[in-house]
Formats: sequence, structure tokens, C-alpha cells
Amino acid sequence: MEFAIVIFVIAAIFIAQSVKVVPQQHAWVKERLGKYAGTLTPGLNFIVPFIDKVAYKHSLKEIPLDVPSQVCITRDNTQLQVDGILYFQVTDPMRASYGSSNYIMAVTQLAQTSLRSVIGKLELDKTFEERDMINAQVVNAIDEAALNWGVKVLRYEIKDLTPPNEILRAMQAQITAEREKRALIAASEGRRQEQINIATGEREAFIARSEGEKQAAINKAQGDATAITTVAEATAQALERVAIAIQQPGGQQAVQLKVAESAVDAYSKVAQDANTTLIVPSNLSEVSGLIASAMRVVQQGSQSV
Repeated sequence: MEFAIVIFVIAAIFIAQSVKVVPQQHAWVKERLGKYAGTLTPGLNFIVPFIDKVAYKHSLKEIPLDVPSQVCITRDNTQLQVDGILYFQVTDPMRASYGSSNYIMAVTQLAQTSLRSVIGKLELDKTFEERDMINAQVVNAIDEAALNWGVKVLRYEIKDLTPPNEILRAMQAQITAEREKRALIAASEGRRQEQINIATGEREAFIARSEGEKQAAINKAQGDATAITTVAEATAQALERVAIAIQQPGGQQAVQLKVAESAVDAYSKVAQDANTTLIVPSNLSEVSGLIASAMRVVQQGSQSV
């Protein structure tokens, strides 16, 4: 009975040692008598008890690794306090077990040295502008060396870049000066545009006024020409009618009467002026001679018509 119990216990231990259940996204490295004998994949696996053993256990998940803060010197001899975070994944469990005694420390140290090398090639201003380029170069440098350790570096991100306080104050002063410069430039551009707008408005107003004055002069000239033409035409028509009327019976007597009336009216207007000395013809025959002269002029005009 006791022997059966011993056999049962030995069998249970044998089964427990021979059956291995590997979780998902994990890989266990098996050694047989101290030599690599394979990798156990997720699920149920069997090994030879007391001969095989699980030497290393690796997670195949993406692992974030905090890279400690360090001081880096830029190309223009400025110190920067830089820290970042590295994301990597074990892709070859066998190399991760035997390629390095501690691949996590190796990746961390390589990330720091690669970061110092990349930043040392850049000036201070470029380190703030070229973060993506810095991250990419660090990943390329680490990934090339990490292949021998069975590790794939996925990405590297700089968390913080901190220059010394003196540099921060100088950068703040530079930023303030740049903003003031942009403000002055914007103000001068505004004044320049204002002057341009004023000059353009004045020019357009002057052109509009000159166009208006030109059109007004044209309209006035056309109006004067029309008035002169109308007066000339009316005068011509009146003279023509007078000439026709003179040819009619009694026309000569009407003209003589009109001339006599005009003469008498002229004498009366002159006589009304107190400062005018009126000399009356001593003989009325002179008046009749004046009327006769006027009639000869009228007759000549009538003949010419």
C-alpha cells in the first residue's frame, strides 16, 4: 500500500514536471542538460522531467521602457537635460536569452548613447525643431544593434528637453524681441497700407472731380453753342419776316414810323438823364434826313434779300 502511494506521488511529480502551460503572448526557452532545446509556444507543452527545464520566460508584448534623464551637449556647446521613453518587443526568444546577459539594460544604455550622439550633431534651436528626426535616428541606431539580442525597437519618444535657466531666459528674451519685431513690422505695414489707401482715394476723387468738371465744361459749351445757334436762327427768321413785311403794301411807311418812334424814344431817354446835355436839332429836316438814311439801308437790305 505504501509502495503504491509512493508510485502515485512520483507519477504526479513526473506529470507536473512534464506538462507546461504557456500563456498567450509569451515564450519560454527550454534547455536540455544545459543546452538550448527549443522554445515553448503558448498553450499546452510537454518536456522531459529532470532533463528538460524552462530556463527563460519572455513576454512578447510591446514593452515601454523609461530611459533615465541625462545631460546632452549640443553642437554649439549647450547642455540639455533630456529624458525619453522607448518601446520595444522581443521577437526572438532564443537570442533574447543568450544574445545578452540583460537586454533591457543593453537597450537602455544604447538609447542614451545614441541620443547623445544625435543631439551632439545639432545646434540648440534645431533640437527643439527636429524631434521627429532625433527620434527616428535613435530608433535606427538601437534597432540595428538590438537584432543580435532578439529585440525589435518600435519607436522612441523624447519626453522633455530642458536647457539651463540662463538659456531659458535668453530664449524668452529672444522670443519677446521677435514678437515686438513682428508687431512693429505689422504696424508699419498697416500705416503703409493706410497711406496707399488714402493716396488711392485722393487720386480717384481727383479723377472723378476732373471728369465731372470736364463733363460740365462740355455740357456748358454745348449749351452755349446751342443757344447761339438758336439765337442766330431766330434772328435770321425775324429778319426774313421783316424783309417780307417791308415788301408788302404799306411796309415802307411802317418802317419809317418805327424809325421815327425809335429816334423819339432815344431822345426821351437821353433827356431823362440829369447829367446829360441834350442838343436838339435846330431844324426838323435833320430828323427827316436821319429817317431817310435809315430807310435807304432798309431798302438795300430788302433788295439783297
